[in-house]
Amino acid sequence: TTLKFEHFGIDVADPGAAARWYVQHLGMKIVRQGEGPVHMHFLADATGRVMVELYHNPPELVPDYAGQDPQVLHLALATDDLEASVARLVAAGATQVSGPSATPAGDRLAMLRDPWGLALQLTQRATPMV
Repeated sequence: TTLKFEHFGIDVADPGAAARWYVQHLGMKIVRQGEGPVHMHFLADATGRVMVELYHNPPELVPDYAGQDPQVLHLALATDDLEASVARLVAAGATQVSGPSATPAGDRLAMLRDPWGLALQLTQRATPMV
């Protein structure tokens, strides 16, 4: 039996608001959602191939994302215009943490935080990985 990646779950304080922001500003689509107390929202990326679940359960275990180094946990999102994407997301309420910067492989990266503190890495790859 082959296992395939289905989703990555992230416990957040306000999954409904975060899901709306991800739909509006990250181009994601809600493919399933549930009512309280968990308020889970399954979001697919623009390709429909990757899915993230935002939920709230249990409340006392929501990590302090803003207090973590972005290298501990981040969502990486590919873009073909790094500067424009950074500017657009910052205008929408994200916080820029670092970058844009270049890697030895020729990739360009920027690290931001969504309005709830979760790290978002924007990538403009010299050679796309997917």
